[in-house]
Amino acid sequence: MIQEFRRARRRNVPEPVAVMDTLAEQLIGRLGNVSESGMLLIASAPIEEDAIYQLRFHLRTAAGREVPIDVGAHVLWMAAANTPGQSFAGLRFLTIEPAQLDTLRAWVNAPGAG
Repeated sequence: MIQEFRRARRRNVPEPVAVMDTLAEQLIGRLGNVSESGMLLIASAPIEEDAIYQLRFHLRTAAGREVPIDVGAHVLWMAAANTPGQSFAGLRFLTIEPAQLDTLRAWVNAPGAG
C-alpha cells in the first residue's frame, strides 16, 4: 500500500480548468489537482523543469462564481503523459495573494472535495 506524505490536502479537478501563463499570454494546460501549496499541471505546451512561471486559473466557488487565482510557481518535476503533446508537471506555489489563498483553501477543503 502506498501512503501519501504530502503536508497539504489536494483536491482533484474533475472539470477542465485552463491554466494560463500570464507572462507569455498563452494557455499552457489544465489543472490535474491542486492544494494550497501547489498543483499538478497537465501541460499541453512546452514547459521547462526548474523554471518559474506566473500562472492564472479560475475556480468556481460554491456560489457558482468564477474566481481568478494568480500564482508564481516553480516547476519541481516533469513526466511524459500517455497522450502525445502532453506532459505532467508538479509545481510549488511561491506567491499567491492572501485573499486568493483563502479562496483556494476553501475550494480544496469544501465538503465533497476528495
